[in-house]
Amino acid sequence: MKHIKVGVVGASGYTGLELVKILLNHPQFELSYVANSEGNTTLDKLHPSLSGVCDMAVEKADMDEVAKKCELVFLALPHKTAMAYVKPLIASGVKVVDLSADYRLPLDTYEEFYCPHSDKENLEHSVYGLPELFREELKTAKLVANPGCFPTSAILGLLPFMDKRISNTPIIVDAKTGVSGAGKKLSETTHFVNVNDNLFAYNPLMHRHAPEIADKLNIDFDEVNFVPHLVPITRGMLSSIYIQVEGDFDAEAVLKEYYKNSPFVRVSDKPVTMKDTAGTNFCNIYVQRKGSTLLILSSIDNLLRGASSQAVVNANLMMGLAEDMGIPKIAYVP
Repeated sequence: MKHIKVGVVGASGYTGLELVKILLNHPQFELSYVANSEGNTTLDKLHPSLSGVCDMAVEKADMDEVAKKCELVFLALPHKTAMAYVKPLIASGVKVVDLSADYRLPLDTYEEFYCPHSDKENLEHSVYGLPELFREELKTAKLVANPGCFPTSAILGLLPFMDKRISNTPIIVDAKTGVSGAGKKLSETTHFVNVNDNLFAYNPLMHRHAPEIADKLNIDFDEVNFVPHLVPITRGMLSSIYIQVEGDFDAEAVLKEYYKNSPFVRVSDKPVTMKDTAGTNFCNIYVQRKGSTLLILSSIDNLLRGASSQAVVNANLMMGLAEDMGIPKIAYVP
C-alpha cells in the first residue's frame, strides 16, 4: 500500500513530540513535513530525545508548503492560532486533525469560553474526534476536532450510563492530571517549587473543558460539576466521576456491552490506576455502585489518549486505515 504523507505543525510542544514519535513508527503514514513558529532547526535539536533517531528539518510553518507535501496534517497549536491555519488548508484539499479547542464546540459556546471565531463555515462541518462516539462520521471527515484530555476521560466514563442517570441530577467529575497537561510553556503554576509535594485544584467548576463534556453528553452546562487538579507527576489522568442512577442493572455488564467493539477501552474489575494507561491509547474504566450513587473511575494518558495518539487514531479512520494501526498499546510500567 502506498504511504500517506502527513505533517505536524506545532512540533515544539509535548503533544507535537508525541505525534512525531508515533508517526515515525507508523507503518502507513510518512512524516513529510514538520514545522513550528520559528523553523531553522532539526527534530533532534528541538527534541534531544530524538538524537540518533531523526534529524529531519523543522521548518517555519507555511501553509503552501503543507499543501504541497501533505495529504493530512496535525495541528498541535493553541486555540485561536489553529483556526487561522485550518481555513486555507481545508480550501487546498488537505485533511486536518486539529488538537486545539477551535472546532470542538458550537459557535456560541466556543465564543463564550474562548474567543471570537473566524472560521464559522468549517466549524459547522467539523467532526468531534472521539471514535467511540463518532466512528462512522470520522471515516468521511475532512476536519476533525481532537477532544480535550479531561473530556475524553470523563465522556468515555459517562457514556454507557447516561440512560441510567436520574434526570437533572448533578454529574461530579473530580479529575487529576500530570503537569505535562499544562503544556511546555513555563508558568508560576507549574514551577517545580509550586508543584512538588503539592496538590491543588484549578479553575474549579468553570474550566473550559466543562462545556465540552456537557455538549457531547447533550446536557446543560449547569449539570456538570467539573473540578480538575494538578498532581506532581509528569503524565497521566484519573477522573473520579459520581452520578445518581436508577433501576436494577449490573454496571460492569453495561460497561462491557457498551464497549464490546471498542479496541481502546478496557473494563477493569478493580480500581484503575494512571500507570496502567501511561504510554498508551487505552482508557481503563472501573465502576462501583452504592445505592443510587454510581462511581466511575476513568484513566488515560493525558498526552496520548488525551491528545496525540487519539489524533492518530482519528487520522487512521479518516484515511481508511485500521483504527489501531501504529497506535501505542504497551504501558510505561514500571
